[in-house]
Amino acid sequence: MKVRYQYRIYPTPQQVKGLNRLFGCCRVVYNDALAIVRSVPQGAKRPSNAELQKLVITQGKKTAERKWLADVSVVPLQQSVQDLGVAFKNFFESRSGKRKGSKVGFPRFKKKLNQQSARFVRTGFSLKGNKLELAKLGRFKVKWSRPLPSEPSSVTIIRNTAGQYHASFVVEIGPINIEPLRPSIGVDLGIKTFAFLSTGDRVESPGYNRLDRKTRRFQRKLARQVKGSKRREKTRLRLAKLKLKTANIRKDFLHKTTTQLIHENQVVVLEDLAVKNMLGNRKLARAISEQGWGTARTMCEAKASMVNDREVRIISRWEPTSQICSDCGFRWGKVALSVRSILCVSCGTEHDRDGNAAKNIEKSGLGLTQDSK
Repeated sequence: MKVRYQYRIYPTPQQVKGLNRLFGCCRVVYNDALAIVRSVPQGAKRPSNAELQKLVITQGKKTAERKWLADVSVVPLQQSVQDLGVAFKNFFESRSGKRKGSKVGFPRFKKKLNQQSARFVRTGFSLKGNKLELAKLGRFKVKWSRPLPSEPSSVTIIRNTAGQYHASFVVEIGPINIEPLRPSIGVDLGIKTFAFLSTGDRVESPGYNRLDRKTRRFQRKLARQVKGSKRREKTRLRLAKLKLKTANIRKDFLHKTTTQLIHENQVVVLEDLAVKNMLGNRKLARAISEQGWGTARTMCEAKASMVNDREVRIISRWEPTSQICSDCGFRWGKVALSVRSILCVSCGTEHDRDGNAAKNIEKSGLGLTQDSK
């Protein structure tokens, strides 16, 4: 299976200029190709990727307005047109219902201030010792945090909004063999506690409050400053670094948590949470979005496919996991969210609300009855 390995790279000032030129060319090629497609009359056939490459790249280099496209490698320019084709494919499959998940919108023009990227295939890059060599850009210093498991088939150079550069390699890996410690586990996701496990353990999420307060303060400062000024750009960069730090902390925590869940358990059972609907509650929207429940589910499903004999099961969001005693199966009905401990009037067992829900999630995922007796 194919996976991505990402590393930080440190370009020289001259290489930064070259990368910025490359990002600009890729963005222009993508936008020009999208403009051509948008100009096609309704009902007419859309140009193919090969035709778009000929129109935008080959013929564009011959014009005075786009002759500078010849200053960069043609490989990432061709890949940029390929990306547009993938965007249209996802859009049409989403409209027809072939693509799962949320609806994909019509492709939009790329902006200069957003994250920038350029992809090289094997003809455009090579590994020379500990350095990465890119066509027409030279050799780059790479921070190899871990070795590549195999020869990469492509590399994407990324510049995030904080001005950092990364190289993302696509490599092929085989399945991993790890013996599970438990046959199954149920996971109840929450806000104050990120996850309560059916084993009785809690997984606490890192605190984002301090970074969130600083982020909101800089957002207010940015809104008051004059657009286009140097001070506003300085504030925008500091704000981007704060958001990146928060995202990195969350990503690191989710990776470690989901890896442990998949490695230690043969079957992981989760709830099908309607996160988008839950974000409509303006009192809890920030706290819910900070947890990254959707990302955690995606990571679990991806890592389960990488390890032999692992499975992630999703139960319906309408399962009354918080309304049933996990010991005797008695249903006490809906309970206010503020009630954290419940005493079953049938068997006399006192349950922690989240712990009881996690046990019921595991039973529902395994197809067992709620009454274990």
